[in-house]
Amino acid sequence: MSDAPTRAGDGDSARQPIWSRPERGSRGPAPAHSRDTIVVAAIALADTEGIAAVSMRAVANALGTGAGSLYRYLSSRDDLLDLMTDRVVGELRPYPQAEGDWLDTMMLLARRQLALHRAHPWLLDVSHRTSGVGPESLAWFDNCIRVLEPVRCAVPTKFEAIAMMTGVVSLFARSEAASGALSFAGADLAAYPHLVAAFSQPAAPPPRTDLFERTLRSLLTGLLLAEPSEAG
Repeated sequence: MSDAPTRAGDGDSARQPIWSRPERGSRGPAPAHSRDTIVVAAIALADTEGIAAVSMRAVANALGTGAGSLYRYLSSRDDLLDLMTDRVVGELRPYPQAEGDWLDTMMLLARRQLALHRAHPWLLDVSHRTSGVGPESLAWFDNCIRVLEPVRCAVPTKFEAIAMMTGVVSLFARSEAASGALSFAGADLAAYPHLVAAFSQPAAPPPRTDLFERTLRSLLTGLLLAEPSEAG
């Protein structure tokens, strides 16, 4: 009989999404922590040091225990990343509801998403993951579909619009993280006449709405209102 640590995902359960597995393995010592406290510690570590700093050993050290003990709750670092991501998505609650139409509400939701990325910059590094969608992420999509109920277009188009909205949020969050505005300070533009002409124009008054809002409003209305209504 092997004396390797008993893992929460041993056997068939390892193939199940982490959210559908028991909180910990059925064998081994009494639990000293919970899955929730492990995830909270991992999020705090990612917020301060970045996602690369999050390892089973580093999280265990933060909790004052050995890395092997965490495997009674999680099968791998991938499980941990899944749980971290879904937990912070839960911070989008309570979902805002605008007094205006569905587009105003979607804008509020998008701004809430952008604020979440500012609070947890490491989300940009895990957004490409193809792991199963957790309960908080499902609740987010469910709410977005609820908001879009008045829009008479195909349901796949609504999901495309939600995905595009999230993509734009990620793009703006990444741009902010990369330092913000594009700058040509110090560059010799003599060989680039179109740039010279553009910078020689008088400064235009600032738009009444910011770029984030203008981009998303145009995108959502273009996707959702340009398509013929569903039958029925």
